[in-house]
Amino acid sequence: MTAALAGTVVAVQANFYRVQLHHPPADHPALLLCTRRSRLLKTGQRVMVGDRVWVEEPDWQGQRGAIAAIEPRKSELDRPAIANVDQILLVFAVAEPELDPLQLSRFLITAESTGIQVQLCLSKCDLVTSEAIAQWQSRLDQWGYQPLWLSQNQPERWPSLLARLTDRTTVVAGPSGVGKSSLINRLIPDLELRTAKVSGKLGRGRHTTRHVELFELPQGGLLADSPGFNQPDLTCSDRELAQYFPEIRQRLAEVSCQFQDCRHLEEPGCSIRGDWERYSHYQSLLEEAIAQTQQQNRSNQEEIGFKRKSADGGKLRYEPKLQSRRYRRDSRRSQHQTVAEALHNAELED
Repeated sequence: MTAALAGTVVAVQANFYRVQLHHPPADHPALLLCTRRSRLLKTGQRVMVGDRVWVEEPDWQGQRGAIAAIEPRKSELDRPAIANVDQILLVFAVAEPELDPLQLSRFLITAESTGIQVQLCLSKCDLVTSEAIAQWQSRLDQWGYQPLWLSQNQPERWPSLLARLTDRTTVVAGPSGVGKSSLINRLIPDLELRTAKVSGKLGRGRHTTRHVELFELPQGGLLADSPGFNQPDLTCSDRELAQYFPEIRQRLAEVSCQFQDCRHLEEPGCSIRGDWERYSHYQSLLEEAIAQTQQQNRSNQEEIGFKRKSADGGKLRYEPKLQSRRYRRDSRRSQHQTVAEALHNAELED
């Protein structure tokens, strides 16, 4: 029997998996279309893009195989669904569409919440002045980020990006229309990913990527394009939010707040509240996170057997749900039947 071959899943299509073999035999294809062994299905092991796997019984002529085992993952993302990522390359355009600081913060918070290293990249820098670039560079440095500046018309800016991508697995993320697909086309000339112009009516890009796929970089490494979202969901809780701001992490490393559970709003002795640019972003996102947490708590209360009731002032309170069969009053018909049966039994005893 042929020994199992190591590979990486580069694409998932329904119940089929495209696997790039790490060391295929000479004169044999390096890419196989695979299924997964039934034991993986029975044990609930999901195969994801980016998984390191072992392939058995390759059919070299048909370019087929079967995934027999999955290596433990060092990282895992849900959106996009991909495993073993080393870094997130967050791409934003500095113009066309105009860079929105709050939207950028939302994406950065979402990326930071994954626990994976984040590299910010600003494209279309040839469309703005050097003074505008310097201003944004200064602002983002205060945020805690050192962005890469790119332009399709300025090839001298690309070597710094290539150095960050070599021998690493990188996910490209960001809103639609900022040039993610064009960036990948530039890095991997053999690809022809679809691109879309920015919608003039909305000032936003149209969605062009509908699935996740890993592409091999010529200098080594893997790159994944992902669907663009103009407004990512805030998935962290209100208690977690602060740790995803590099400015807050730096301040807390130097001086702590008076209270361990400080939300950095109106609490006395707070070392975070103050005059720094993204504090208004933090307040806005914290309000949203608190509302989401409260909504989740209400849903949990309803699921475990509580019902909402309106109280004075329009406030909501929760009461335990009564078990209908146990506490429901018997109908008159049932009561009459019970009485009739009792009289009948008494007559029989007499």
